[in-house]
Amino acid sequence: MDKKKNNNKKWIRFRHAIVRNILYGTLGVYSRLKYNIKIERFKEQQKRPYLVLFNHQTAFDQFFVGMSFRGPVYYMASEDLFSNGFTSSLIRYLVAPIPIKKQTADVRAIMNCMKVAKEGGTIAIAPEGNRTFSGKTEYMNPSIAPLAKKLGMPIALYRIEGGYGVHPRWSDVVRRGKMRGYVAEVIYPEEYENLTYGELMERIQKGLYVNEAVTDAEFSHPRLAEYLERAIYYCPYCGLSEFESRGALIRCKKCGREVRYTPKKELVGEGFDFPYRFVLEWYNAQSDFTNSLDVNEYIHEPLFEDCVDFYEVIPYKNKRIISEGVKMSLYGNRIFIRGENEDELFSFDEVSAVTVLGKNKLDIYLGKKIYQIKGNKRFNALKYVHIYNRYKNVVRGDENVKFLGL
Repeated sequence: MDKKKNNNKKWIRFRHAIVRNILYGTLGVYSRLKYNIKIERFKEQQKRPYLVLFNHQTAFDQFFVGMSFRGPVYYMASEDLFSNGFTSSLIRYLVAPIPIKKQTADVRAIMNCMKVAKEGGTIAIAPEGNRTFSGKTEYMNPSIAPLAKKLGMPIALYRIEGGYGVHPRWSDVVRRGKMRGYVAEVIYPEEYENLTYGELMERIQKGLYVNEAVTDAEFSHPRLAEYLERAIYYCPYCGLSEFESRGALIRCKKCGREVRYTPKKELVGEGFDFPYRFVLEWYNAQSDFTNSLDVNEYIHEPLFEDCVDFYEVIPYKNKRIISEGVKMSLYGNRIFIRGENEDELFSFDEVSAVTVLGKNKLDIYLGKKIYQIKGNKRFNALKYVHIYNRYKNVVRGDENVKFLGL
């Protein structure tokens, strides 16, 4: 009876429109001042609901999208947003995002999208599921095409440009520069009804693709390279390595070479010729190096070790601390945590997914449980995702597959 009552409960509430208008008046001004973004209103919207698909560059992207559309927008968001106790409950009440379990086929999320669409609501999804670490639009989950067809709504392809220059995912600071957010293209149901899933996906990918590995503008700040080590763990001279950044410089701890990040997003070696001009090229070389690794060579000795805090995520409720300040080791086939009371072993054969949240939080999916790892500000969670996916590709016999999870 309770379940049936819950199914009949409306998703869209009048308060969502009120909250949207309040946020538009306050966050609109804040966004323009902080990010120097030009947000273009979607004048053709009228009263019709849309499925908004956007490329993901900054933590504020959802607000940029919301300011381009009239009325409330219902965003698909990962379960981490809903696992922060009272704060999550407040967000649910005020704006009612659509929860989705990352790295899984979440049927409940699809049903909720259909419910919102049926009630006449506009839905927004970032098909990448992750913000870009490199400045280029990353892998998009192909399941977005079947979902779009199922919903039957006009698809608004919303492009965010300049976001990587203004606020890269790996950085804590917003740089002085320019951004733009706008609807680049609309694909109407009558246009895509005869397209295959692959053809529709190709059109979505093309419409949202942005590559910021170009010197098209300047983005200034005294700390341009700070925390780039959250995205980089490979040195072209040392192989797997650790880095430390300060101001506009990032230094390899093994060889001591320093690289400068310039206002035009270029990389310049201090006293030597650095082989990569942009972070994208460095990031791609790092992925290629990881894809060449024989992970079986790292079964007895760890590739990396970090000091971290260890949590269990109680989905849609909160997080429970398990251990603080413990050592975590990354091997070619597992993650090992030496806990305060007991050790934890995450065999990659048993783990279903490893993913990065935010700038550098790490989530590990084991059976029905989700564990979260938080390191210090310089912690690189990306290497754990890449090594895990490299192992999975090798085990499946797909050694030539380049995709490493992001």
